Amino acid sequence: MTSQDPHAGQPVTSVGPPLSTKARVAVLVHGRNAGPENILDLVPHLARPAFTYLAPAAGGRTWYPLSFLAPREQNEPWLSSALAALGRVLDHAMAHGVPPRHIVVMGFSQGACLATEFVYRRDERLGGLVAFSGGLIGPPGTPWARVASFQEMPAFFGCSDVDAHVPRARVEETAGVFSTLNANVTTVIYPNMGHLVSDDEIGHAQRMLDEVASAR
Repeated sequence: MTSQDPHAGQPVTSVGPPLSTKARVAVLVHGRNAGPENILDLVPHLARPAFTYLAPAAGGRTWYPLSFLAPREQNEPWLSSALAALGRVLDHAMAHGVPPRHIVVMGFSQGACLATEFVYRRDERLGGLVAFSGGLIGPPGTPWARVASFQEMPAFFGCSDVDAHVPRARVEETAGVFSTLNANVTTVIYPNMGHLVSDDEIGHAQRMLDEVASAR
């Protein structure tokens, strides 16, 4: 870890089968003031033991210090370091022969925002994105300028209509950006749910994992 790369050298927890050319991978991104052990609590609920789950750790248990709606430069260098950390996880999986289309990136809260921003910036069609209470990073009015196509990559965005941390408008704006870029988007806004992962959201994630598991 350095002041310019605060997430460098942090561990990645692995659960499930070892990486190989036949592996299907879910990268799980934890939220603020949490760690891999928290996001890995989802694994028994997802109930897809054939997947390899990779959960990177944030230095200081937080990916970036301010809200995801703050000006991006105010979250640096943590944001760039966090994006690079996720990149290293995917590169590690691919170095073991895992194709990009066999990798799903999934996160909750701050981790969902980071996962969404990472997939948006990554110039690769992945197996899918699952954002539990999250959206693209940047203040209101941020232009989303990516031009490449997601090639019908599945993307799920779920959030409460009364989430104190993630405005519904940003989730819907993010879903619109991904739809415009030819992702196969599912968006569900849950009434009065609060800041959590619901059973219905788990069901959407399971269906995406099943789709990736059956992909060639």
